[in-house]
Amino acid sequence: MIKSDYDCVVIGGGPAGSSAATIVAEAGQSTLLIEREAMPRFHVGESLMPETFWALERLGVNDKIRHQGWQMKKSVQFVSHRGNESDPFFFRQHDDRDCSDTWQVERSEFDKMLFDRASEVGADTVDQTRLLNVMFDEQGAATGVVVKDKEGVEHTVSCRVVIDGTGQQSFIANKLGLKEVDPDLKKAAIWSYYKDASRGDGENSGATIILNTEDKQSWFWFIPLSRGITSIGCVSDHEHLLKGRGSAEDVFFEELANCPGLKPRLENATRLGDIRVAKEFSYMTKQSSGPGWVLVGDALGFIDPVYSSGVYFALEMGVRAGDAVVEGFRSGDLSGQQLGKWIPAFKEGAGWVRKLVHAFYNKQFSIGRFMTEHPEHRGNVTNLLIGRVFQEGVGEVFPDMDASIERSAMEAAKG
Repeated sequence: MIKSDYDCVVIGGGPAGSSAATIVAEAGQSTLLIEREAMPRFHVGESLMPETFWALERLGVNDKIRHQGWQMKKSVQFVSHRGNESDPFFFRQHDDRDCSDTWQVERSEFDKMLFDRASEVGADTVDQTRLLNVMFDEQGAATGVVVKDKEGVEHTVSCRVVIDGTGQQSFIANKLGLKEVDPDLKKAAIWSYYKDASRGDGENSGATIILNTEDKQSWFWFIPLSRGITSIGCVSDHEHLLKGRGSAEDVFFEELANCPGLKPRLENATRLGDIRVAKEFSYMTKQSSGPGWVLVGDALGFIDPVYSSGVYFALEMGVRAGDAVVEGFRSGDLSGQQLGKWIPAFKEGAGWVRKLVHAFYNKQFSIGRFMTEHPEHRGNVTNLLIGRVFQEGVGEVFPDMDASIERSAMEAAKG
């Protein structure tokens, strides 16, 4: 049942929207959470960073996650274009606490758990409900939304705050022209699922593995899920993958044939279901909040998926935005400055991951070589892979990383 008036309306039932709705509703504000699709619904992006622990603890769902039977993830590993494997980055070797263990999740189940959690703490949650419009007054303050429910009935809902978690649709940002695409990270992904792919041994058996193709034009993710299923996807420049090369299936197998580290892992595996395709354009928003509104999750920005930061950043944004909204209601200040007070610090931390992504796509960069040259930075790099990017000193690794890339470029130029 959708009422005509709420304190807060949250658009989008993904990790960002559901976590924001949970924080606001738990504080006692009347909250509506709407989702366009029927829950549970499919979504890619199964690999979590360990730092999700803290947001999930705040939301009160870590105990539920421990009993879901999802594949535990204890490490990340990289495989070069020649098939050479880096030493795994074991999270507990860096920090021997429970927060260093994380999971490879089935997103349909994971997102439904978060959506249901918002309902448990008092939010009205409705799926199969489309956003038609966000309403603004003459001063540019958000005043409500217009939505259409699964019966086709339109509802005009007044509210004092709109939290936009509409994903890459980014409704408010597109409406107001706020998106800024990173011209160097216009990527696409082609992926599918395999049964009985060969995994690592012991603690490394649940590792996220990043594998380069031989020509370094593309890379594959290898994400072990539960029930013997593995998510396997190829990412490259949009033009390289999707322009003039035939069907997505043809391209996927051409790239697979060019990935020496992945082929042995699939020798006895069976592909399940269709080949899927998505654009992976990275972007940020030049303004991410305003009077009565704030963006969270992919609606605020999207960073390339190579380091599995998406779900972590979505949860972190949802919790931080929820706290700012609750504080704004208590103080009577629902300005853009108040609702987005957390955004500068968040963007600064996320910027370190973006910088690591740019290094990854530099053909002169090898994380294995860099660790051999600078073993003293293993802790810094592990912090980045864990998601511990909102603390002092996390960027200390990059001067040496930039120098390593420059040396490699000079060596390549000399032939």
